[in-house]
Amino acid sequence: MSTPSTYDENNIFAKILRGEIPCDKIYEDEFTLCFKDITPKAPTHLLVIPKGAYLNIVDFGKRASKEEIDGFFKAVSQIAEEQNLSQSGFRSIANTGLNGGQEVPHFHLHLLGGKKLGALVGQ
Repeated sequence: MSTPSTYDENNIFAKILRGEIPCDKIYEDEFTLCFKDITPKAPTHLLVIPKGAYLNIVDFGKRASKEEIDGFFKAVSQIAEEQNLSQSGFRSIANTGLNGGQEVPHFHLHLLGGKKLGALVGQ
């Protein structure tokens, strides 16, 4: 899969944001939605997505408003605290594009924790 140049309104995260597909929601505010990954790679594996239509972290950094960026990353910090990840440590991953292994063309962070993680997740 190559990185698309335009946002696909029918990607799975867009459908989750519209309520067309259910998710196991952990957190939600005006800028951010967080839910459990359906194929977890660690005891805690959460997906944190902005509510805006952004392809990847580069697109988010270029086009999102300061308010969206601040709100998103403050939410990530709050989620890590509330899920007891920050004390023992966790990994945050933003896969970007084909070589980065991005599977859904909507910017998202994976938060993984709950155990000591190896050098690479899932390999």
